[in-house]
Amino acid sequence: MTFGFAPSSAASLPTSAASANRVLEPAEWAAAGIPLLRSPREVVSGLHARHRPGLMTAVVAVLDPDERLRASASFTRRSASADGWMYRNTLLSQLRRVIPHDLRRRTPVRTAVLLYCREGDGRWTEEDGAWMWGLRDACTLHGLRCGAYITLTRDGWQVLGEGRGGRHPSAGSEPEPVAMSEAPPRIPRTGGAASDVLRRAAAR
Repeated sequence: MTFGFAPSSAASLPTSAASANRVLEPAEWAAAGIPLLRSPREVVSGLHARHRPGLMTAVVAVLDPDERLRASASFTRRSASADGWMYRNTLLSQLRRVIPHDLRRRTPVRTAVLLYCREGDGRWTEEDGAWMWGLRDACTLHGLRCGAYITLTRDGWQVLGEGRGGRHPSAGSEPEPVAMSEAPPRIPRTGGAASDVLRRAAAR
């Protein structure tokens, strides 16, 4: 795989112009304190198996504190320009459709991550910067932590800003037989014989 950053028009523009396009540069993303995924390959493989994204398809997913999937949605990019504000609105609309907001919490508990399947290699582009801006802003407006931004190309997957990636899955590859773990049903906390019966049933 190729790591690094691809040249972009945003990189040569003044900061004010980049801000007008609502694009986050790699240094800005790195300084934002985005939480690291404990098992990025598991997250990527799980989302790839569930949504089978094609080129220009984005998958936004919400993870609980144990990195288990709570909700996800996929959609195709329709805008020809890399505009973080438009991406923010699209992501926010998808989040509102699949999961209630957490705006009442003082500190966000759930984390949103974004997987985007595109042409090219894993290096940063202006379009990636627009998605990063949109993800960060959508998370703020929905009461979520802003999590990883992941690209999926024909070379494989890459967590931008972290330097972690892999060759499988990749854009156009068949889903691997790996699924992200989901929260198991909770057993009521009761005492006595009823609790023993539930524990024995869960152990089978």
